Amino acid sequence: MNATTIGIDLAKSVFQVHGVDATGQVTVRKKLRRADVIKFFQSIPACLVGMEACATAHFWAREISALGHQVRLMPPSYVKAYLRRQKNDAADAEAICEAVTRPTMRFVPVKSAERQGVLVLHRTRELLVRQRTMLINAIRGHCAEFGIVAPQGARRASDLVEHIRQAEPVELPELARSALLRLAEQLDTLAAEIHGLERRLLAWHRQDQASQRLATIPGIGIITATALSAAVTDPGLFRSGREFAAFLGLVPRQNSSGGKDRLGRISKKGDGYLRKLLVVGATSVIRRARTGASASASWVNALLERRPARIVTVAMANKNARIAWAVLKRGEVYRPPLTA
Repeated sequence: MNATTIGIDLAKSVFQVHGVDATGQVTVRKKLRRADVIKFFQSIPACLVGMEACATAHFWAREISALGHQVRLMPPSYVKAYLRRQKNDAADAEAICEAVTRPTMRFVPVKSAERQGVLVLHRTRELLVRQRTMLINAIRGHCAEFGIVAPQGARRASDLVEHIRQAEPVELPELARSALLRLAEQLDTLAAEIHGLERRLLAWHRQDQASQRLATIPGIGIITATALSAAVTDPGLFRSGREFAAFLGLVPRQNSSGGKDRLGRISKKGDGYLRKLLVVGATSVIRRARTGASASASWVNALLERRPARIVTVAMANKNARIAWAVLKRGEVYRPPLTA
């Protein structure tokens, strides 16, 4: 077999392979079981291998690259344009094989196992934080049924739990009190688990130079810095900071035609987790700028005079995304703007 380009449609058990030679003629079109994938690529000369950037793509990209092949990952939404008529595994593999050869195609860098591990830490922490929020809401809701109302926020949950422990049977029945204390025990366990994951992220942050440089940007802490450093392995794939902000969905959605520019709300495309972290960090910058305790206070306050606070927050997140790209691209720390 003399295939120069191969497209592989990834799956859990059955993989579809489509290969062409230098003239575009089909040389291979077959199904492979999971155990036969590595054997197949060991038996063929080095070639260009394309696959969609899905859940298991980075693992297979590392394994196939180790055999001498050039592996490129592509966003599935970009590959869909090359799919003809009916959708099936064979058609998907053929579309992947064609898309990977396009000169204007954008590719996803292959992540190392270490950086994937950091992202797993982030996803696990995010899941536990959501579960903690669910428990707090459940405790607050159940207490409200007995007239015990507490202020919102995770920091006030400890005061509410202490009130439950000291509540008299007249105020809170013993059956309800015992059930709520069970939820409080789970809440304490989750808090300890979240704290443990954050300590792991802090340890990785202290040994990663890119993460330490990102943490010098106002509004970007250790959580956001480690997530950006692990997710963006090659900032050179983006031509500018604006392109990186567009990748995160922090630029207006366009519906332009006939020479008329129509801009709407932000597109919200790309990694929603990174976008959320940047927006949350920008919220703290806006809060400090209102008191004048920020290097960008004049820029923020000028925007607040013309736009609502939430729009200014997203604009600040967009600005931080561009600064983060520059920091990653140039390998420098953040330099605050000079004030008059």
